[in-house]
Amino acid sequence: MPKHGKKYLAALAKVDRSRLYAPAEAIALVKETSYAKFDATVEAHLRLGIDPRHADQNIRTTVALPHGTGKTVRVLVFAQGEAVQAALDAGADYAGSDDLIAKIDRENFFDFDVAIATPDMMGKVGRIGRKLGPRGLMPNPKSGTIVPAADLARTIREVKGGRVEFRNDKTGILHVAIGKVSFTPQQLAENFAALMDAVKAAKPSGAKGTYIRTVTLTSTMGPGVPVDPAAAQTFKP
Repeated sequence: MPKHGKKYLAALAKVDRSRLYAPAEAIALVKETSYAKFDATVEAHLRLGIDPRHADQNIRTTVALPHGTGKTVRVLVFAQGEAVQAALDAGADYAGSDDLIAKIDRENFFDFDVAIATPDMMGKVGRIGRKLGPRGLMPNPKSGTIVPAADLARTIREVKGGRVEFRNDKTGILHVAIGKVSFTPQQLAENFAALMDAVKAAKPSGAKGTYIRTVTLTSTMGPGVPVDPAAAQTFKP
C-alpha cells in the first residue's frame, strides 16, 4: 500500500466511506477535500456492468460539458483546399494536409489534444495511424472527429467549448474530467449531470444486469467520494 501524507489523510478523514453521498453533497466534499496548491481537476470514475472483452459492449462517445473542463484544448485539423483556412478561422490551432502529416511522422509533433479530419483526408491520415492511435489522437467517427468540411467550424467550436470524448478502459471503468475545483458547485453539478445523461444514452444493448455499478468523484491528489449510483442517474441540478 502506498504511503499517504498528512494532508491526504486529513482530507480522507472527512469522507465517510461507509455511505453513498448524494451528487450535490459529493461535489461539495470534493471541493472541500482538495488540498493541492494548484487548481485541481475534478474527475468522475464510473464502474460499468459491461464486458470489455466484447467489442459491442465497449463505450466510446462524447459529451458536451456545459462549462467545459477548464482546460485549454488544442485542436489540429487534417484538411485540404479552402477547408484549411476555414478551420483556422474557426479556431483550430493547426490545420493542413501533407505538411502536418509529415511533421507528425518525421518530427513526432504532438502539440495538440484533439485531431479532427475531413473524410477525404483519412487515406493519408491512416499512414500515421500507428503514431496517433496509441495516443488516442486518431480521428474516428465514434468520437465525432471525422466530419465533412461544412461541419468543421461547428465541430471545432464544440471541442474547444467543452465537448470531450470518453471511453471505458480494459476493466470497464470510465474516467472523465468534469471541471476544476475552482468551478462553482453549480457548474460542476451541471457538468456531472450532462456526463451521466451521456453515459446512460451510451448503454450497450449487450450489457446485462446493473449498468452503472459504482460512481466516485475525486480531485487530483484528493480522496475519492462514493456517490449513490441511483441518485447520480436521476440527478438534475
